[in-house]
Amino acid sequence: MIDDIDEMLEGIGFDPETSVLTRRQAQVLALREQGVSQAEIADHLGTSRANVSSIEGSARDNLEKARETVAFAEALRAPVRVHVPEGTDLYDVPQRVYDACDEAGVKVGHSAPDLMKIISDAAGNAISGRQVTTDLVVGVTTDGLVRVRRPE
Repeated sequence: MIDDIDEMLEGIGFDPETSVLTRRQAQVLALREQGVSQAEIADHLGTSRANVSSIEGSARDNLEKARETVAFAEALRAPVRVHVPEGTDLYDVPQRVYDACDEAGVKVGHSAPDLMKIISDAAGNAISGRQVTTDLVVGVTTDGLVRVRRPE
């Protein structure tokens, strides 16, 4: 498993020239996903467990930044953006989204309960019970993808 990590990375199309991860970060993440301990990875790579921990942490940070960048790019291209102010009842949000989508000619393939769950899950602690506690922007792309962002 450890010895064929570079072969595995190549097999799934890892390219350090186009990735947000370095080859070493990709190696560490791939091994950790396979259940290999940091100590075992350190032994294999000839480094310390603390260094492997640092590499893994940097890799996860880079992945989170990449996810955030993709979410931002999707929000930019979303023709529908619905501002949901703090204090809004979550039950009122689907109708706002549906109205904005109808106006823009965008189809949302989610029922109101499904849409509330998507928004609530994505918003995390910005929703408490039925109450929106932090301003949100709900974006819908032309292909119906729903994205939730917190405006800064």
